[in-house]
Amino acid sequence: MLAAQAKHPSSEPVDPHAPFVLTLTASGGPRLAALNAAAEAAGLTLGQPLADARAKAGFLQARESNPAADAAALRRLALWATRYTPTASPWHADNGADGFFLDIEGAAHLFGGEEKLLADLAARLHENFGLPARLAVAGTSGAAWALSRFHAEPCIALASGGEAAALSPLPVEALRLPPDTCATLRRLGFKTVGALLDKPRAPFAARFPAELLRRVDQALGRLDEPLVPVVPPPVYHVLRYLLEPIITQQAVLALARRLMNTLVHVLARDDVGARALRLSLYHVDGAVETVDVGLTLPTRDVAHVARLLDLKLETLAAMQEAGFGFEAIGLAVTRAEPVPARQLKLDVGRHPEVRAQRASKEDGRSVLSSFEGHLRWSPQDDDNVERCAALIDTLRGRLGPHSVRQFVPVASHNPERAEILPPINGEMSASWPEPEQPRPLLILPRAERAEVTALVPDGPPRRFCWRGVTYDVTGAEGPERIGAEWWRRNDGHRTPEPTRDYYLVEDSGGRRFWLFREGLYGRETAPARWFVHGLFA
Repeated sequence: MLAAQAKHPSSEPVDPHAPFVLTLTASGGPRLAALNAAAEAAGLTLGQPLADARAKAGFLQARESNPAADAAALRRLALWATRYTPTASPWHADNGADGFFLDIEGAAHLFGGEEKLLADLAARLHENFGLPARLAVAGTSGAAWALSRFHAEPCIALASGGEAAALSPLPVEALRLPPDTCATLRRLGFKTVGALLDKPRAPFAARFPAELLRRVDQALGRLDEPLVPVVPPPVYHVLRYLLEPIITQQAVLALARRLMNTLVHVLARDDVGARALRLSLYHVDGAVETVDVGLTLPTRDVAHVARLLDLKLETLAAMQEAGFGFEAIGLAVTRAEPVPARQLKLDVGRHPEVRAQRASKEDGRSVLSSFEGHLRWSPQDDDNVERCAALIDTLRGRLGPHSVRQFVPVASHNPERAEILPPINGEMSASWPEPEQPRPLLILPRAERAEVTALVPDGPPRRFCWRGVTYDVTGAEGPERIGAEWWRRNDGHRTPEPTRDYYLVEDSGGRRFWLFREGLYGRETAPARWFVHGLFA
């Protein structure tokens, strides 16, 4: 675990050689949230009241901190640090943004070891952002944080298992405890972490908050400490550092193709496909741009992924203002799903039985035909689904994720509530249930009133007038009765919906309509009201 503490400069000009602090509003007045080296040399400490600091240091430059801006800047910095490992987690102390953690397990060897990774990180923080940083590598995040803040060396790599010995000489503030808890410990004579380690735990548990023993256990590795990554960790990830920065969209897309080709081998090995990908572009000046791509079906198709990335890059502002270019590009599969095995080719000519029959030259042609007849498999349906998914992905990439919609069935007896039209969010709609009765191809958004003539009040229509046109009915099927949904009507706020009797009718010109009579005759409505609700072919 690697912890970094970055000391950010103030936005206003200050004298770097004079004591300078950032303050945070707290109960009892402003308190110190950050200080420079001169302020530390003057004996000032974090959490100290500003009034006491002014009395102690004399001339003191003070600015009010901006926690929201600090948190946003720290998040951007942690996102930039994903060039070293996919798992980067900002750390926010009680007094604001403090640093970030990097989980470099399994990644340090890519940079030549932990020491070289630390050197590269420190150099880039200074060159790209002008940030002097204190860095530490340890087996636990608590130990890494303590060493980065309180160890004499600005960069240190601690071997796993040496946490207790390294933490013992450090002050109790190294345990990330509140200032009040640290002050109480010092009054009782516990000034270093080592003074706490060999003492019975029961008195501390009885007198201090549970956070004290929890921090001790986290620093020594006895208790896990979950960290929240700045972005969800990817399932598969590949990163390419470039000898020379690239600027053009074509160069970025070509490199993305190569990265996807690398991922395809791993995806095929695990029998999965990519459902969501993230392209990360690392600028020379330290900025990071990400491009997220969602797919309707899991895929390992490099060309399809490249087309979607091309559409995204066309609208990316970073491609228009690339500056000095991109020095590294990463491609990650953030969501993967199983892909059923498919037989794309069947070469029966290589089968030993077929070759033996061909060699005999007796009836090889009939044997081959019989063999092919048993093993032939047609992927036509799967190909149609994949082509449809590719079309959806392309439309979503060009028109936007909320511009492409699909009908989704809803469990409702009411026809106008039996389906919705939400945006496609990367999921194919479920299969539609087969209707028990015929349904029209076109259902009107709202049923429209019609004047209907029937032989008897509750019989089928014989003639109806709709939209100013009169139709003579030559045949009718029905009724299909659809009752009110009981779970919707007993809410005490609206009247119950009347029962509907639906008829499929055909006029003298062969046109078919879907009509319904609202309400049961003599019980719910009188006289009956008729509506046209749909049209058949």
